[in-house]
Amino acid sequence: MFPALPYAALSAAMTFALVMSITPGPNNTMLLASGVNFGFRRTLPHMLGITCGCTIMMVAIALGLGQVFARAPALYSAMEVLSVVYLIYLAWKIAASRSLSVDAANKRPMTFLQAAAFQWVNPKAWMMVVTGVTAFHVNDNLLVNALTLAVAFAIVNLPSISIWAAFGLGVRRFLAGPTALRAFNWTMAALLIASIAPTFRHGLS
Repeated sequence: MFPALPYAALSAAMTFALVMSITPGPNNTMLLASGVNFGFRRTLPHMLGITCGCTIMMVAIALGLGQVFARAPALYSAMEVLSVVYLIYLAWKIAASRSLSVDAANKRPMTFLQAAAFQWVNPKAWMMVVTGVTAFHVNDNLLVNALTLAVAFAIVNLPSISIWAAFGLGVRRFLAGPTALRAFNWTMAALLIASIAPTFRHGLS
């Protein structure tokens, strides 16, 4: 029989997950751009990859991986640099999109594995996971606590981020012209880069 869970703590954790998942950040900026450029259905692997990547990250951090970065700040600093470089690359890919057509071989949305792997260099994902693991305790058993938090965050995360892709699909018809689409993609690219600035002021701790 499973031990009783402190539902107040679980509810607070899910509220925190909702706020972190639905507010602007690198993931949601890219989902909005993907919804516009590729549509909702083709963005589904991207969304599922985000949720799966964050879930795996939360379990790993809750089971002790976070202590590795706490004891080796240089390693985390290296990941910060990597995340900046990769986000700039992604921003350029968004800015370079010029057509709503997805017929060309090089015009494709982020894959499931790419989105899942991206969470490990996504500063906002790190802030959400590390804060969630350290601020909320729902069970005395380390593994049960990790899995419960991960599942709770996943349940909240997927529908929250899907709103951004759906919104992108909704405004897609207004961006059919090349000038409007170019302006939108450049705006999304700028917001993607700007979204990481507040995270670095807080750091991992």
